[in-house]
Amino acid sequence: MEGDASSGGLGNGTTQIDGKVMQTFQKSFVQVQNILDQNRLLINEINQNHESKMPDNLSRNVGLIRELNNNIKRVVNLYSDLSSSFTKSVDGSSEGDSSGALKSDEKAGHKRTRAG
Repeated sequence: MEGDASSGGLGNGTTQIDGKVMQTFQKSFVQVQNILDQNRLLINEINQNHESKMPDNLSRNVGLIRELNNNIKRVVNLYSDLSSSFTKSVDGSSEGDSSGALKSDEKAGHKRTRAG
C-alpha cells in the first residue's frame, strides 16, 4: 500500500517519460518499416535478376545484395537503439517504483527478508 502512495506521485513524470519514449519508439518503428519495405523490393529485384540468368542482371545483384545487407545493419542498429532507450526508460521509471523485472525481484527479496 505504501508503494501505491509513492507511485502516485510519480504518475505525471512517468507519463511524460512514457510519451517521449513512445514518440521515439514510433519514429524508430516507422524507419524500420520503411527499410523493410525497401528490402522487400530489393529481394524481389534480386530474385528476378537471378531468374533471368542474364550476366548484367546477375552482376547488378552484387550491388543490390550489398544494399540489402546495409539495410539489415541499419535495422539491427535501430532495434539496438530502441532496446537501449527502453532499458533506460524502465530503469529511470523503476527508481521510485518496482517496474523493472530485476529490480522488482531484488526489492521483493529484500522486503521478504525485512518482513521475516
